[in-house]
Amino acid sequence: MLPYAEPYKIKMIEPMYPSTRDDREQWIKDARYNLFNLKSHQVFIDLLTDSGTGAMSQEQWSALMSGDESYAGSKSFEQLRETITSLTGFPYVLPTHQGRAAENVLFSVLVKEGNVIPGNAHFDTTKGHIEFRKANAFDCTIDEASDTSVYHPFKGNLDIGKLENVFQVYGKERIPFIIVTITCNSTGGQPVSMENMKAVREFADKYGIPVIFDAARFAENAYFIKTREKGHKDRSVREIVKEMFSLADGMTMSSKKDGIVNMGGFIALNSKAIFREATTYNIMFEGYITYGGMSGRDMAALARGLKEATTFAYLESRIKQVHYLGEVLRENGIPVQEPFGGHAIFVDAGRFLPRVPKEEFIAQTLALELYLESGVRAVEIGTLLADRNPETRENRYPKLEMVRLTIPRRVYTRNHMDYVAAAMQHIYQRQDTITSGYKIRYEAPIMRHFTVELEKIPGSV
Repeated sequence: MLPYAEPYKIKMIEPMYPSTRDDREQWIKDARYNLFNLKSHQVFIDLLTDSGTGAMSQEQWSALMSGDESYAGSKSFEQLRETITSLTGFPYVLPTHQGRAAENVLFSVLVKEGNVIPGNAHFDTTKGHIEFRKANAFDCTIDEASDTSVYHPFKGNLDIGKLENVFQVYGKERIPFIIVTITCNSTGGQPVSMENMKAVREFADKYGIPVIFDAARFAENAYFIKTREKGHKDRSVREIVKEMFSLADGMTMSSKKDGIVNMGGFIALNSKAIFREATTYNIMFEGYITYGGMSGRDMAALARGLKEATTFAYLESRIKQVHYLGEVLRENGIPVQEPFGGHAIFVDAGRFLPRVPKEEFIAQTLALELYLESGVRAVEIGTLLADRNPETRENRYPKLEMVRLTIPRRVYTRNHMDYVAAAMQHIYQRQDTITSGYKIRYEAPIMRHFTVELEKIPGSV
């Protein structure tokens, strides 16, 4: 059998910036040990996020030139709406400038003080928008998701028993909707099975509660259904996508992921009533309802990107690159979340650095070690991101401390993946020498990880 090759050629390049360890030690100190504060030229391989960092196709660049910049009634919006409705089945579409903006608009309609929103490991902005409104997010993910050594093909699944418990304790009157994140970022880019989506839909119907998808990586989720779930291997990605969304009442999307664009998002709904309420907030926060913070050219590129992202050849290439990195790390003994997810490899920092106390931010410590070792920027998915309990103001310690190695779409080569793996291996060889981490000097009251300032605790290598 011939080896797998990417179904595209490189047509344009962007320079990267090698540096010395002395450079990086000074830069990260100046950044107050917050990787978000680094400048791009201070980073060699940037695995901070896959959000808006992908490479667009020649067809997308061509679409930019046809963008209609009309303030109202843009043909680019009509093109985008037709594409979204064709893929998802949702007739009502509101563009926003990115995913958290979509959450802000939709949650302004749906979430009230005292509400409870159950789901599968809500991501940072989702939880932030819920808690900002003095509501509570409840994680109902299956237990297997919190054990990186256990194999389960769909670690993003919701536990129906946990959902039932939330409804029994709080009552359906306090629960405006159930949110399902596909794929589930916080559990390691893990997919949700079609069977589980159907179970959640059936459960929600029993209580008369809507289901909303956080669908930033819906195409990757569909790929895993096709390749892992019985009865779907002969179906097209778009057939699977259409069935997935038939099990929801609406969705938010950061189009910077599976839309393969640098900026954009949207809300799509079945309910005309909710759509009409949301239009008011869209106008207040984003812009008019036919552009919502996006330029016409960006909407044109997104319409094309959504079509590309729902082809099997693209998804196969994208996910195989992610899995290649995971396989190299695993072969070298690095503890990672298994099975590998769709957009990133998640390193189990708790198992990697067992001597660092949890109060000293284990995952952030490992992410900083990776940067100092190699110039690779990753991101912490751990205690910093978990933030504080809004009532007690105590740190929330998640079941997993993970470092996310997030792979931008169509950007890096296999050599880059080998470089990242070698850097991780070098750190792993000296893991016993890393015994302390960091403490907080400054933090924002919500979503602190973006702007937190840290101080190194003596003893850490």
